[in-house]
Amino acid sequence: MLITVFTPTYNRAHLLPRLYESLKAQTFQDFEWIIVDDGSTDDTEEVVKSFFPPLGRMEGGFIHQPNGGKHRAINRGVQEAQGELFFIADSDDYLPDDSLAKVAEKYKKIKGDNSIGGICGLDMTPKGDVIGSGLPCDEIICSSLKLRVKHHVTGDLKEVFLTYVMREFPFPEYDGERFCPEALVWNRIAQKYNLLFFNEPIYVAEYQPEGITAGIVRARMNSPVAAATTYQELNSYNIPFKEKLKAAINYWRFRACVTKGKSVPKLPWYWFWCQPIGYLMHLRDKR
Repeated sequence: MLITVFTPTYNRAHLLPRLYESLKAQTFQDFEWIIVDDGSTDDTEEVVKSFFPPLGRMEGGFIHQPNGGKHRAINRGVQEAQGELFFIADSDDYLPDDSLAKVAEKYKKIKGDNSIGGICGLDMTPKGDVIGSGLPCDEIICSSLKLRVKHHVTGDLKEVFLTYVMREFPFPEYDGERFCPEALVWNRIAQKYNLLFFNEPIYVAEYQPEGITAGIVRARMNSPVAAATTYQELNSYNIPFKEKLKAAINYWRFRACVTKGKSVPKLPWYWFWCQPIGYLMHLRDKR
């Protein structure tokens, strides 16, 4: 099995059929589809049952678990995955017909290179517009951090990691928190592995009004240990001073949401001067 397409879902029964139809239409069919239902209260399970048994070479499975957040669902999916590559396809998004074919073709270029942890294409809107800046050239091999700070690439991208890399870098699971920024893990991966970035869309993203992306600040406020840890680690990486400064301010911004008794990694003492700025942003967030 070459690719595991993984879908974490929560109360998205009405959107899952669209993703299912896009997977049926894939020109490359050597993949499995694993769905982890993160405690849905709608008819997700009944809808998914109508998708299986698998069609053709498309295999799949359905797992229901108590609501714990997307990051916990991803960790479970990685444990179950049989594919060499792990492709996260959210329940409110879908894939162009040639998406997995492009992934399989690009994978041939890096297979066996232990310095490269996966490949990454572009996201686009349902209208076909690329999300963000796109790449400055057809292909780039570098870390995800370097792509942002050196090549100044903006916007969401579609990372497809080797499954063993995802197992090497699981999402931390903090008690009482249901959100963990993907950047926390992607940045950790970037300290060890490059990715092959290519300038072609492989994913259609449609942001929902009630989705995580739309409520990202609130999600971080409700999961402040994960948020503060993300910014503390980002501040420690070899990135430009401006980015370190932003990370320090955001660290204090979400550190202010941490309740007494919970442990959070500390910034070096010389970043304490950013605390008042972060606290002012915290007060604004609470309005």
